[in-house]
Amino acid sequence: MRTSRAAIIRRVIESEGTDNKSSEPRELRRDAAANRDRVLAAAAVAVRREGAGVPLATIAADAGVGVGTLYRRYPSRDALLAALTHRSFQLVLEAAHRAADSDDTAIECLRGFIQHTIEHGADLVLPLHGGPVPLDQDTIALRTEVHDNLEQVLHRGRQDGTIRHEVTALDVIVFGALLAQPLLHVPDWKMMASRQAAIYFDGLAATVDGRLPVRKVTAKQGRDLLARTARHEGVH
Repeated sequence: MRTSRAAIIRRVIESEGTDNKSSEPRELRRDAAANRDRVLAAAAVAVRREGAGVPLATIAADAGVGVGTLYRRYPSRDALLAALTHRSFQLVLEAAHRAADSDDTAIECLRGFIQHTIEHGADLVLPLHGGPVPLDQDTIALRTEVHDNLEQVLHRGRQDGTIRHEVTALDVIVFGALLAQPLLHVPDWKMMASRQAAIYFDGLAATVDGRLPVRKVTAKQGRDLLARTARHEGVH
């Protein structure tokens, strides 16, 4: 019986979390983890450079590993792209957790979150960048947790008066995705993106007068919008 795409992806994602529990010698586990990290880092660069159809042999060569090594870890292109998406959401969630757990003002917490996406933009391949839509429940849960952590920070900002009431987690997520993707022919993108972020956060402040050009998207509507394409794809 043919194994479904979602089942293959689920097995790969689960294996990503079991490396440290393996009975293999520690040195071998360390080598396997290093190979995995090199493959995912190379895949992020290659996918952003050539699209999701980039040959897996190109990714293996960029990572400095054999094609066989890549296929032992990721038996298909879907499995590799799913692992890459999962890793991207993990990186974003780390920043969202730091923002939610910080004692700083809410607007400064969001500033740190956006700066993290700028600094790690080269490692991020997400659906908003044209990356694969997550089908496995673990990655979908990460995406939801990012949204919920940002809503928590925004709620605090509305309470402490540092963030205007119309701003939603979806606004922050979309802006972060825009700055994480460098524009062509713009020198020193990180500096330029940081400049755009500074302008953006001036507009985010509760002291700014004027209405936003469209009606506010509620937290539930934002979560539903991010999940809609995943529901269309279906989980098998």
